Amino acid sequence: MEQPQVSPVETALPPYNLNEEQEKKEIIRHYRALLRSLKSKLKKGDKELVRHAFEMAAEAHKTMRRKSGEPYILHPIAVAMICVEEIGLGVRSTICALLHDTVEDTDISLEDIEREFGTEIARIVDGLTKISNVIDTNTSQQAENFKKILLTLTDDPRVILIKLADRLHNMRTLDHMKREKQLKIASETVWVYAPLAHRMGLYNIKTELEDLSMKYMEPEAYKDIARKLAETRRERTRYINEFIRPLKEKLQHANFNFEIYGRPKSIHSIWNKIRKKGVAFEEVYDLFAIRVILDSPPEREKEDCWKVYSMITDEYMPSPERLRDWLSNPKSNGYEALHTTVMGPQGKWVEVQIRTKRMNEIAEKGLAAHFKYKEGSTNTDEDRFDKWFGQIREVLSNQDTEGVDFLQDFKTSFLAEEIYVYTPKGEVKMLPTGSTALDFAFSIHSAIGSKCIGAKVHHKLVPISHKLRSGDQVEIITSNKQKPSEDWLGFVVTAKARNKIKDALREEKRKIAEDGKYILQRKLESMGAAYSQYNIDELVQFYKLPSSLDLNYRIANKSIDLKELKDFQVLGDKIEIPRPKPVVHEQVADPTPKSLNRKDSELIIFGESSDKIMYALAKCCNPIPGDDVFGFVSTGKGLVIHRTSCPNAAQLLANYGHRVVKTKWAKNKEISFLTGLKIVGLDDVGVINKITNVISGDLRINISGLTIESREGLFEGTIKVFVHDKEELEELVTRLKSLNGIQTVDRFDAETV
Repeated sequence: MEQPQVSPVETALPPYNLNEEQEKKEIIRHYRALLRSLKSKLKKGDKELVRHAFEMAAEAHKTMRRKSGEPYILHPIAVAMICVEEIGLGVRSTICALLHDTVEDTDISLEDIEREFGTEIARIVDGLTKISNVIDTNTSQQAENFKKILLTLTDDPRVILIKLADRLHNMRTLDHMKREKQLKIASETVWVYAPLAHRMGLYNIKTELEDLSMKYMEPEAYKDIARKLAETRRERTRYINEFIRPLKEKLQHANFNFEIYGRPKSIHSIWNKIRKKGVAFEEVYDLFAIRVILDSPPEREKEDCWKVYSMITDEYMPSPERLRDWLSNPKSNGYEALHTTVMGPQGKWVEVQIRTKRMNEIAEKGLAAHFKYKEGSTNTDEDRFDKWFGQIREVLSNQDTEGVDFLQDFKTSFLAEEIYVYTPKGEVKMLPTGSTALDFAFSIHSAIGSKCIGAKVHHKLVPISHKLRSGDQVEIITSNKQKPSEDWLGFVVTAKARNKIKDALREEKRKIAEDGKYILQRKLESMGAAYSQYNIDELVQFYKLPSSLDLNYRIANKSIDLKELKDFQVLGDKIEIPRPKPVVHEQVADPTPKSLNRKDSELIIFGESSDKIMYALAKCCNPIPGDDVFGFVSTGKGLVIHRTSCPNAAQLLANYGHRVVKTKWAKNKEISFLTGLKIVGLDDVGVINKITNVISGDLRINISGLTIESREGLFEGTIKVFVHDKEELEELVTRLKSLNGIQTVDRFDAETV
């Protein structure tokens, strides 16, 4: 039987309207529910501590309300409930969750919390307060705070677990926020928090965070998939029952104690498949997974899982390349399971996941369950979290990392899936997906990375940029003449490799800058000025450079010509910068094609004021009227309009929220926009004629370009057209799809039209 997955699409919140007496009852009801959840974990004296924390928080937040109008205290109680029920945390975390907003938002100080509850709880609340300050600050500040969070995480992972609970509750109640706030919080969630939940092994929370983010960033696609899932549920349930029946009999016959059920895939993961593989919803074969959960003793877990695998593959034919064995090699977030994809009835591929009760609890409760089972265990695999924390500490100790780079590095190094690679002696190294031979070299030792000139993978020579795959055995080749170069930064993904390369380049830059320093010193002295800090600062400012190191470096490599210094005055031994000439304002280039009507500045209305503002359309996603869009204030380009589904949207909104401008389209049917379609179909006589008839003849849409390539009975075409808005484009797509022999029609997403 398919276990229903609560879809956040239906969770629109009712308006809040309770009187004071009802409010008190509501708060007490929520608090009692929390105590019931905690019951099994309460030791002597714990109940009083939790009550004290609840009363302290309720008193501190008593005048505060959430955007929905409900009393603020319901939020900390809900966060505490998620910590207990969905993450499996205990009494101390509950107290921290109840108090998590008090230091930042109320008169309660960290000292008060330490006095009442001790240093451990005060330290966690301090960590949570620091995270709150990440939101809505400038980028470098945000990254600095993020570093602080991660340092706290390596001391006490409960900080991040409680923060994830906080973020999940905020996402569940995001309906009451303004649209631009929803976009910023949702993109930040999908950019940092969902991958972090995944890395902590909290698969259910990661999935819900992704689904909720999509609900606000891609509302149309979200509703569409949710609706189709609801419509096909009965049919799916029937199929799952048919698939499970013979397996149940086999497992019962073998005397296994088990559960078996189907579980729908998340809306976000289905959407990803549709986008990446370019298929329709109906063609996504794995809309659900079958899960088998065994009740096996620890010493028989592996053996039992493989026995069940054998029974399943006796009944249904497996796809050999889709076997995932995380029993022998668990993921570094503790995940253990056996996944296979088999050919089920009616020629449908079905994913089957096999795991034990213990593995299932670790998969759902992640880090908290991992530590629970770790007590009393001697398994060396169990300290993978500790290794991961160790790697984070090592990167954080490098203080030179740039703000935004740090967030990006952290994401690729620590939040990605990992691969397992072997040294020539058979030692296993864990690296993020996408790692190259050079990343592997740096993971062994920074000196080996710096001298790496190539590698052998399974004894075959490969370049340092070669991407590794799980199971590769790698031998690094070094040379004493080798040294890191700038282009290395283009293909390494681990933070360790990136930092070491930057260090080496900085060192190299310093050496070259020494020559520049000597040239500048002579030049200033020949003018009668001193080589002083004042004069250096003036020149750094004049050339708009970040530091004196950059000034000296550019002088040395001749990208700055010191002839300009002849225009400078020298007063005493100080130089005086010449006054700038008046700036001639250039006309902003028209972002729409030359052939179009020049009324582009009337296209967009900002906020409530309906001001007409010049803008440019982002080349990465080519928005057209009707698309869900946001404005982004870009340095050097002014206002740039992106689609919320743009490949770069999540990163821009999450990292530079303060530069986002609310935008919507004004009605204007006079202006056309260039967009592109990709068409795939059967190569038939007259197919081009049919397509152009629909575009130019029926719909009278102008074609800007058309290319068709045909190969072995199939054709692939790209068409560039001028449309007025999204409705016109959707009408065109529908008409083209209805033609005989046309298989898919997709809009260009991340290509330059």
